[in-house]
Amino acid sequence: MKKISYVLVLFLALFMFSCSDTNIVKNIPDNGLSAPPISGYFKQNVLLEDYTGTWCGNCTRIPYAVEKFKEVSSKIVEVAIHNQSSDPYKVDSKPFFAQLVQLIFPGDIVLGLPKAKLNRTKTWTAFEYLNLNEALSLTGNNCGLGLSMKSVVANGNINIDVNVKFAQNYSNLKLVVVVLENNLIHDQINYNSYVGNGDHVLTNYVHNHVLRAPLTDILGDAILGSTLGQKVTKSFSVPIPTNVLNADNISFVAMIVDENNTVINSRAIGSNENQAFEQNP
Repeated sequence: MKKISYVLVLFLALFMFSCSDTNIVKNIPDNGLSAPPISGYFKQNVLLEDYTGTWCGNCTRIPYAVEKFKEVSSKIVEVAIHNQSSDPYKVDSKPFFAQLVQLIFPGDIVLGLPKAKLNRTKTWTAFEYLNLNEALSLTGNNCGLGLSMKSVVANGNINIDVNVKFAQNYSNLKLVVVVLENNLIHDQINYNSYVGNGDHVLTNYVHNHVLRAPLTDILGDAILGSTLGQKVTKSFSVPIPTNVLNADNISFVAMIVDENNTVINSRAIGSNENQAFEQNP
């Protein structure tokens, strides 16, 4: 009887030790490039913030890299941020610009261009078109949240609904929404032999995804209710920014950032469009 009691006590001790030493791991799906889509999760895009200028001869390198990226994946969302006084599309005089630069390039008073930031935390290594995997690795099929938008641009006003849907629980999230303008025609200085036949000046170059104004704080507005199965909608109704040259060419980008200002997912939409979520069936 004593022998049986001893064995029982030893078994219970081993069981308690085993339980106390067990790590409980959350069941987060694989979101790697080769991971198969899992029902209910979302397509994940990478956000590119391209600090550029019409005067910057090396800056044609970034759009060229995006072209190469799009040959293998559509999962990229672009924002082109022009600066310096000689650029007709500059935003460096806007109050939010210094805040954005200090977030992405802290301490960089003189912003040497080009600079390409991925998901607001990773600098895309030059030469970017030779380092496509740095951007591709930030995309996936199984993101825990997705975005969709509905935009109306008419009569001098913007009305846009931004929807966020959750396939898992999150906390301390923020939403950033910005207004862009496309099809802006202006000569572009070029120092790259593989762009525009190597011409030094690219006449009537088309500038797209040009940042015009934020609709939220440029670092994001807090989101409440980011739990599994929930959908959150943020609505904006504002006049078209005065620096927009052609309202027909307006587009928008929305992104969700975490407490470290890292972009979790992003989405782009044109004017007068209504999107569905990029959710796996």
